[in-house]
Amino acid sequence: MTKKQKLTLAAIAAITALLAALIVLTGAGKSAPADAHAEAGHDQAADKKKDDHQEDGHKEAKDEHDDHKDDDHDKKGHAEKGHEEGSKIAFSEPQLKAAGIILDTAAPGRIRTSLQLPGEIRLNQDRTAHVVPKVNGVVESVSANLGQHVKKGQVLAVVSSSTVSEQRSELLNAQQRLTLAQSTHAREKTLWQEKISAEQDYLQAVQALKEAEIAVRNAQQKLAAIGAGSASSALNRYEIRAPFDGVVVEKHLALGEAVKEDANVFTISDLSSVWAEITVAAKDLAAVRVGESVTVNATAFSSSTHGKVAYVGALLGEQTRTAKAHVVLPNPGNAWRPGLFVNVDVLAQETEVALAVAADAVQSVEQKQVVFVRTPDGFRKQEVTLGRSDGKRVEILKGLSAGDAYAAAGSFVIKAELGKGSAEHAH
Repeated sequence: MTKKQKLTLAAIAAITALLAALIVLTGAGKSAPADAHAEAGHDQAADKKKDDHQEDGHKEAKDEHDDHKDDDHDKKGHAEKGHEEGSKIAFSEPQLKAAGIILDTAAPGRIRTSLQLPGEIRLNQDRTAHVVPKVNGVVESVSANLGQHVKKGQVLAVVSSSTVSEQRSELLNAQQRLTLAQSTHAREKTLWQEKISAEQDYLQAVQALKEAEIAVRNAQQKLAAIGAGSASSALNRYEIRAPFDGVVVEKHLALGEAVKEDANVFTISDLSSVWAEITVAAKDLAAVRVGESVTVNATAFSSSTHGKVAYVGALLGEQTRTAKAHVVLPNPGNAWRPGLFVNVDVLAQETEVALAVAADAVQSVEQKQVVFVRTPDGFRKQEVTLGRSDGKRVEILKGLSAGDAYAAAGSFVIKAELGKGSAEHAH
């Protein structure tokens, strides 16, 4: 190959390399802007996506807030509606009769304020006897037992007494002298009438007869004073008898025991009536008056009775500074046993009030005092403010108006239905 050919080939190779380099450089320049543009487009798309995502999130949050607000509003409305509906209880006329609910009307009334005083059941002292022998002696027999019902004149015990024996002997002697005096008087009277004896002898016989009669009566009165009659068998036999019908509540006597004339051997009480003895403080004496009607309530069991104050003490106790009063109570079946503690309600004053309802109509619901007012389809729970009460009627200060019909009896049934409704609504 010639030198010229070699130069030509070298030139061609150089030109080719130059063109290739130009082509490579030109492609790289075009590629870089495209990539930058692509990258910028990618960033813009990312930013737009981010903005869209944030906008969507904001929108979703707003929608969620709006939904939550709507839910709260719905809940609040539902609660208000439920509260309004919860205060109403549907009750038909057949249900009223079946439940024993009695209706009444709120109206002016009279409140009887009472004073409660402590008391105790005691024996009726007017019908209680402390039996004493009235003579000295030794107990021969005892026929009455503790708690036994006895009749008037029934023999309770027998005592052997020398005192009784002497008095009966005195009566027998007086009776013998009387018999002799009567015979002498009859003889002297006949002799005087026949003019055989002097009038003075007759007058002496009359005097002796009168003295004998007095002696007999005196001996009889001595025996009657100790409750002993004329001797039917032994002169020293003395019988202790019941003074009236009653129950042996105390017995202090035993066979063979020596007793004195003033010993309390038996206590007998007529339990057909008892006393409710009241302890009255000085400040309450003005309210407790003789003839005042009272109610006596047992503290140990559910029982009450009515009576009137029969006595109010005029003096105060030195230690207690209280007075005693008592009420006489009939005691059928011995229900009021002596020793039982009681509360005595005494009427203190009577006041007219503008509005009152039956005490049984008031119920406690959620620590509030309510009355169930009658509506066309049932009842409505009405909160009320209470005033004075006497246990039967209670004053209404606020919540009701005169003429409102309400459940006076059986209101607890309505309260139970209200509780069921509240439980179902909560569920």
